[in-house]
Amino acid sequence: MADIQGNLLRGHLEGMVLSVLERGEGHGYEILKRLQDLGNGALELREGSLYPALYRMEEAGLVQARWESDDSPRRGPRRRIYALTEKGRRELLRSRETWRAFAGVVGRIMEEPA
Repeated sequence: MADIQGNLLRGHLEGMVLSVLERGEGHGYEILKRLQDLGNGALELREGSLYPALYRMEEAGLVQARWESDDSPRRGPRRRIYALTEKGRRELLRSRETWRAFAGVVGRIMEEPA
């Protein structure tokens, strides 16, 4: 399978992030790993693309972020934990509808002639 990166992700990243957060909250790197794992290694996503998307989504009210608690047993700096909001759930439904329509049209066009 060819790697999926750059322009092919444009317009779909936010929907994919919302979908991953539907499965549970997570910090940025955890979200990145979930996307890569669910993409079976074909998804090449960089932190430099993910974090600006998370910030935009927070600004739009699609996700809510909080700082990890100080009593975390983990070493290192505190992380921002992102969770899906109700507005984000509605946007995820819309994004899935848009994706299905897009995939259906492109699929029909790209099929080999009978």
